[in-house]
Parts: sequence; structure tokens; C-alpha cells
Amino acid sequence: MKKTPDTAAAERHFQQALDWARRQGALSWELRAAVSLARLRYNQGDNGAGRELLAPIYRRFTEGFGTADLVTAKNLLDRFDGHPA
Repeated sequence: MKKTPDTAAAERHFQQALDWARRQGALSWELRAAVSLARLRYNQGDNGAGRELLAPIYRRFTEGFGTADLVTAKNLLDRFDGHPA
């Protein structure tokens, strides 16, 4: 999928949110921003970049795997790996 000005702007905003979350040490917000950016990349057909972004953040969690955010992240990672959600 070709990047449009709207998707390029969305990517910049998601990246800014990710950077802010990292600076503040807010892991849950980092996950949310990463899921949004990874989903955008997935929709653009860039599975490698999306997985590379999301997987390390997901692995930093040690609990709460039943929460909506972590379930969403896991489902997206499964889609990157070719497993249906």
C-alpha cells in the first residue's frame, strides 16, 4: 500500500507518542503507541517493521497477558507470523 500524506502524518504522530512514552517510562502507553504504529505498518504490508517494533515491547511485560492491550498486541504479532487472529 502506498503511503499517503494522511498515513505519513499518522506514522509521525504514532512515533511521537512512542517516543514520549519511552521518555516517561510508561510501558503501557508505549505498548499502545507501538500497537497503533505496527497496525499501520501491517496495513501497509510492512510486516517485518511492524513485528520488529512491537515484539520487544511485548516481551518486556511479565504479567497482565489477559488485558485488552496485551491481547491486542499478541493478536497482531500472530498476524505478522501468518497465524489468523
